[in-house]
Amino acid sequence: MEHFDVLIIGAGLSGIGAARQLQEKSPKKTFAILEAREVIGGTWDLFRYPGIRSDSDMYTMGYDSKPWLEAKAIADGPSILAYVKEAAVERGLDERIRFGNRMKRAHWSSVDRFWTVESHKANGEIVEFSCNVLFVCSGYYNYEHGYIAKFEGIEDFSGQVVHPQKWPQDLDVSGKRVVIIGSGATAMTLVPALAKTAAKVTMLQRSPTYIVSLPAEDPIARVLNKLLPEKLAYRLIRWKNVQLQRFLYHQSRVRPEKVKQKLLSLVRKQLGDDFDVEKHFTPSYNPWDQRLCLVPDSDLFKALRTDKAAVVTDEIDKVVPNGIHLSSGETLDADIIVTATGLELEVLGGAQFQVDGEPVHFPDTYSYKGMMFSGVPNLIYTLGYINASWTLRSELVAEYVCRLVNHMDEHQVTQCTPRLRASDEGMASYQMIKDFSPGYMERGMHLFPKQGDKDPWRNTQNYTLDKQTIRTAPISDGVLEFTNAPTLPVANEVTTPESSSVKSAA
Repeated sequence: MEHFDVLIIGAGLSGIGAARQLQEKSPKKTFAILEAREVIGGTWDLFRYPGIRSDSDMYTMGYDSKPWLEAKAIADGPSILAYVKEAAVERGLDERIRFGNRMKRAHWSSVDRFWTVESHKANGEIVEFSCNVLFVCSGYYNYEHGYIAKFEGIEDFSGQVVHPQKWPQDLDVSGKRVVIIGSGATAMTLVPALAKTAAKVTMLQRSPTYIVSLPAEDPIARVLNKLLPEKLAYRLIRWKNVQLQRFLYHQSRVRPEKVKQKLLSLVRKQLGDDFDVEKHFTPSYNPWDQRLCLVPDSDLFKALRTDKAAVVTDEIDKVVPNGIHLSSGETLDADIIVTATGLELEVLGGAQFQVDGEPVHFPDTYSYKGMMFSGVPNLIYTLGYINASWTLRSELVAEYVCRLVNHMDEHQVTQCTPRLRASDEGMASYQMIKDFSPGYMERGMHLFPKQGDKDPWRNTQNYTLDKQTIRTAPISDGVLEFTNAPTLPVANEVTTPESSSVKSAA
């Protein structure tokens, strides 16, 4: 059984970023990455549907330590995957990944002060690892399958039914009639991509979503990249984009009607006066109650201005052999139905956790700074922003892990546990991500820890505040309880409960 100071779960964007930071800021610490699949990339390798791209600009979604150098700020999936792989290989991190290891169980021992992680391989083999700190960067959705909504009659459909998370690479839509069920980023990405070859692509939505179009290439970034050194230009562009994101989100919260009208006016400008924007692009909620969909270079609008693509806002009555019968009485003919119905949320990769033999029920815990669990030692997880790039927060969390393990080394302690104080009794509690209501969140947020109404139990979704509470606030804050093992392990060697010797691996 290999032992590490830090064990990272997941070799996607967050996991590779975490490993890069550990190399830089905690160079004496041993670490490895467990990856359930056989490849680097996480989301950007799993999803292979046509047109897949980022829904954030790559200047904020990229790593602070690795400037994004391609021209397109709104990048396609293969480019992002290549970026993540390069970020790993250039640091030798690919050699630290234990591929094909899916974490199934993790047990914390307060006697030994380390986690034992049980991993399952595809061939059924069970492998164990141990670590002082377990850092989970596996995202928040189920990699095995997406959310499959139930539609009456779907089994009678004579064509093919496809979910974007399981897109067949040999699927040919040439000359086919395609109906995409959904109104989120995936559906809006698929429409222009499939419309290039399909006979007709229809996006069938129950309710509209707010959309904003931006240039795929950032014109200010293009100028700065020509005039300034690479790293300086990247930092300035990143700063600019963070401020723009913050401004738009803040305006959406304090002036929702004004932002709503502005967004709708931009859509009308794209589609013209004859298009029913009120019906198809005017949501019943305020901007940023659900995530804004980003459309690069107006590609969705360009498709809708042709006879190759359409949007229909209606309820599904049932699926029939030749398509979808709607509540309005209309039938959408289809050869292929794409169920872009969203994700299925999952906490910490769906693994089971125990502390000293007692199962951890995460909904009973409070989230400490949005990344640890009350009463659970030495466990950190990454949950990115819903109103900005995921990486902005994942990098803050990785920085914190480095600060934490360095602090524990300096003070010769081996266990840190967030503890609710007497003054925290009776504080209000909310779901982990509040004031955000897309379907996948409403279906799955009950599985996650709660957040409180005061620090450090809040999950603010505010990058500026998080930089203060995560990056610069003292590690010892009176909430994290630091304790030590009865006897410290001797020189990179620990003894397991089974009395087997575990050596620290590089």
